[in-house]
Amino acid sequence: MLKQNPGGMETVDVKDWIDSRPISPYQWLILSLCFLIVLFDGFDVAVMGFIAPSLMQEWGLSRAAFGPVMSAGMIGLAIGALTAGPYADRLGRKKVLLIAVTGFSLLSLACAFARSPYELAILRLLTGVALGAAMPNSTTLLAEYLPERSRSLLITIMFTGFNMGSGLGGFLAAWLIPHHGWQAVLLAGGLLPLALLPFLLWLLPESARFMAAHKAPAEQIAAALAKLGGRFAAGTRFTVSEPPVQHKAPVRLLFTERYRLGTLALWATYFMGLLVIYLTMGWLPTLLRDGGLSIERAATITGLFQIGGTVGAIVVGWIMDRRNPNRVIAIAYALGGLCIVSLGALSLESSLLVVGVAAAGFCMSGAQTGLNAFAPGYYPTEFRATGVSWMLGIGRFGAIFGSLVGGAVLSLGLGLPLLFTFLGLPAFAAALAILANGHARRRASQALATQ
Repeated sequence: MLKQNPGGMETVDVKDWIDSRPISPYQWLILSLCFLIVLFDGFDVAVMGFIAPSLMQEWGLSRAAFGPVMSAGMIGLAIGALTAGPYADRLGRKKVLLIAVTGFSLLSLACAFARSPYELAILRLLTGVALGAAMPNSTTLLAEYLPERSRSLLITIMFTGFNMGSGLGGFLAAWLIPHHGWQAVLLAGGLLPLALLPFLLWLLPESARFMAAHKAPAEQIAAALAKLGGRFAAGTRFTVSEPPVQHKAPVRLLFTERYRLGTLALWATYFMGLLVIYLTMGWLPTLLRDGGLSIERAATITGLFQIGGTVGAIVVGWIMDRRNPNRVIAIAYALGGLCIVSLGALSLESSLLVVGVAAAGFCMSGAQTGLNAFAPGYYPTEFRATGVSWMLGIGRFGAIFGSLVGGAVLSLGLGLPLLFTFLGLPAFAAALAILANGHARRRASQALATQ
């Protein structure tokens, strides 16, 4: 942590210094601010689903005509995630994060004044780009300020803000739409994060590890770490002890020999995980309704998937800090797949169906959120934001594919056991892919040790 140079000057490894200290109140403040960013992210991502019935009725739109509006935001999320990471690795996590929050706040306000489906689709695409940039940079910034011993748990706690934001959107829409119309929900989705922006500008720090890696003035790094309780002598040097990085574009660094296999494994895992979650969340109500349950009962049972997932995220994160994270995530995905497959063998009137759906959400969302906490530790500071954001961006295509393919599969007229088996198979593929990432990490460590 502290080293003495021949000239008597102290050198501080920023990561080791953070890992060696207890969590300070300022680190909890950073967690709280990132939690709020992710909460508003979740609100804005889910908002169109809550206002769609009122909006379609007012504009006289069919579901098919409204489809491009819904899909535009999801495409924007993928674009935002893929583009934001490389900029954050050049300009800094805080700068890109502030731009992202400002962007989705103002664009959400603009959506409230859209006059046609085409205008709304374009605005939702741009809103999605800003939203897609926010989450990976929140993850990266928080990860670089947390000690390794508790990083997974605290990042998964941050990610529960996404589910809470989605749920908050439902309650807020139910209250606002009858009195003020669907536009009021979009206005709330813009004004609330806009009110947070001054606090982010004032209280949120730039990553000390990013500054050390980019040779920022030592005074700036010392000032950031002083908020965590650090006291440093004048002339102290700050470093990050990580493998040397070739000077290439950040995206190209993901495919260097040391990281190539692990990168592809993370992409495959996240893609398959979101594929399962969006297939299940998007089409489970329809499956249950077609099986004879009421709409209310089908919606309630499906909601248990999200509730189970919120609890599962925290539990999986806690276990990851104490066991091999690759194996923890792989086991969670595999158990999630088993739970989904088993739903096909249960009677729709069985009380076990409720337990099975909650357990599937616990495992699948727990594993998926755990992967968000796991990815920052795989990449070095120089291209960590790129690695995390590209994993999320590629994964978004799994969500898009899951939303599209579900209807085609349901139209085949397969029985419930076969349908739920189809839903569960990608979860097993995700488990195998994250195990492949563990193999890639071991190979990278061995190669580094022999150099």
